[in-house]
Amino acid sequence: MRSSAAATAAANAAILLLGAARAALAQASPTLAAEVRQYVSVDAPVVALTHVRVIDGTGAPARVDQTVVIERGVIRAVGGAASVAVPAGAHVVDLGGRSVMPGLVMVHEHMYYPSGARGIYNEQAYTFPRLYLAGGVTTMRTGGNVGGYVDLEIKARIEAGQLPGPAMDATAPYLEGPGSFAPQMHALSGPEDARQMVSHWAERGATSFKAYMNLTRAELRSAIVEAHRRGLKLTGHLCSVTFREAAALGIDDLEHGLVVATDFVAGKKPDVCPPTPAVYASIAAAPAESVRALIRDLVARRVAVTSTLTVFETFTPGRPSAPQGALDALLPEAREQYLARHRRIATQPADSNPWSTLFRKEMEFERDFYRAGGLLLAGTDPTGYGGVVAGYSNARELELLVEAGLTPLEAIKVATLNGARYLGRANRVGSIAVGKRADLVVVRGDPSANIADIEQVETVFKDGVGYDSAKLFASAKGRVGLY
Repeated sequence: MRSSAAATAAANAAILLLGAARAALAQASPTLAAEVRQYVSVDAPVVALTHVRVIDGTGAPARVDQTVVIERGVIRAVGGAASVAVPAGAHVVDLGGRSVMPGLVMVHEHMYYPSGARGIYNEQAYTFPRLYLAGGVTTMRTGGNVGGYVDLEIKARIEAGQLPGPAMDATAPYLEGPGSFAPQMHALSGPEDARQMVSHWAERGATSFKAYMNLTRAELRSAIVEAHRRGLKLTGHLCSVTFREAAALGIDDLEHGLVVATDFVAGKKPDVCPPTPAVYASIAAAPAESVRALIRDLVARRVAVTSTLTVFETFTPGRPSAPQGALDALLPEAREQYLARHRRIATQPADSNPWSTLFRKEMEFERDFYRAGGLLLAGTDPTGYGGVVAGYSNARELELLVEAGLTPLEAIKVATLNGARYLGRANRVGSIAVGKRADLVVVRGDPSANIADIEQVETVFKDGVGYDSAKLFASAKGRVGLY
């Protein structure tokens, strides 16, 4: 047994560490500009959330009638109402009938939106940061950018308290070769160009990198080596390089899952992206054991997979349209453009649209990858033809993960703690625990039992400051697609 002196020393050390964490986080908290403060509903040195259901993000069962104490942006105590005292002078928020869960950590988001012209995207520097925060996203990774410095500047302004929005892991412009459909992407000229691009953007503050559809294995290898040399990660929405090839090269994450894998295309040429119909046909026909073998390889090599079921749902016949709130957020022209295409897809016979099969197979892949021990992550990818809107789509992603076969608690873990682990931030965010940053989402109802309740966000705490979700959503109404 440990001596009482040793136990006391350990306890004192823990207290000192907690105090240091509080001090560091408090020191890092910016002064909020008036543009941000107008959305704040709770801001006090000490806040006590009482009589609340706690869903801690670890996958553990929800705990009812809990008290969560927040002190200067840090969680100080979590426990039953009978065991956790409310500090004198605390700002008390009675949350009976509500649940609190960790802020969402979503890792395939964008600060742009499709304009309607093929391959052209409009930056949404005003609407998207606030919409993500309104929907409960307190930490996010941008999954590639087409605006150069835009993501870095948005990140800096959020950190300075000038814009409302989540903490950001900013991804550099896409690593793409010749043949891209998007003229906003630089075409790599070879492995050295790939290395230089990673080096250039890392030195300017990018903390993630994304490979795209038409680069070579040599270019991908060069980019991975340079990113890893700097302690940074690289993900990919691939085509010319297969999943197995990328995993062997050391890629950290694969975006979208099975439906973009070219591993099953017969006669695939090295470093060449096959035609989309051939990719879809190969996936539809892929034997179950071959898919399971791919999953085993990815899990063994510790390659994460990011689910983006939200964007694929928009291409699938018989699926619902974006919710009314998302439609109201769109510029009228963007709304009509989206609804017209959604109506065309909704009425297509299932046998004429490959997504009738692909969407189901993608759900099965993600469920099986998760069950095999893979690190499944969550994102929304607000691209496609415009039905995926920041903030609104994040809740939908969790609902689709449950439809795919995960339990609500598992889906919440994927979108919170798993994302934090991938980003290397699990010691600060991703779950509700003493000493972690008070990034929390308050919702009406119980999403651990009914995942649809996750749509009912009331308050989003970021660094211990509570933001009014409804006000943030309202501030972007009718603007998405413009800015």
